[in-house]
Amino acid sequence: MVITDAALLKGRDPIEACRRALAGGATMIQVRLKDAAPRDVLTLARALVGALSVPVIVNDRVDVALAANAAGAHLGQEDPPLDRLRPHVPPGFLLGISVGSSAEAARVQGWPADYWSVGPCFATTTKPDAGPPLGLEGFAALARLAPAGVPVIAIGGITAANAGALAHAAAAGVAVSAAVWSASEPAAATRALRAAFP
Repeated sequence: MVITDAALLKGRDPIEACRRALAGGATMIQVRLKDAAPRDVLTLARALVGALSVPVIVNDRVDVALAANAAGAHLGQEDPPLDRLRPHVPPGFLLGISVGSSAEAARVQGWPADYWSVGPCFATTTKPDAGPPLGLEGFAALARLAPAGVPVIAIGGITAANAGALAHAAAAGVAVSAAVWSASEPAAATRALRAAFP
């Protein structure tokens, strides 16, 4: 999963940039524009849904995701509770949840999430409020708390150098931002991540 980040994109066209990430093997795009107005998030999400062949999900905003005809939404612990939102979204609409501690895992364990996003695995500069890094052992411990059949995606400070270790720690996938957008060629950076994640 590649996450949009306006600061890292540095004025590049996000649609073309995401196309390059797909060319390198990205299988999902998350629209994350933390400081943007909802209408701007909607405009970008709609454009990406129309332009890309993989699922596009929207960070935090289920309403925007539904309006954009996106595949789903990713929710944090401070967002409206996923279990309360689930009855109000169409069948097949993806809802993911962020988990960063055992307390958060316990809170959401019974929720009907399509995936858990666990992190930050390593130090990250793209999300200042991400909390202390879990490390490989911390990630693996939280991943084991996910309900049976719920895939766990690793997030936070992930690079081609550490992605493989996360796969061995039971990550079903990785979510990245800086590893792709800070690279001079997003397609090559995404390919390197895919190659590192068996």
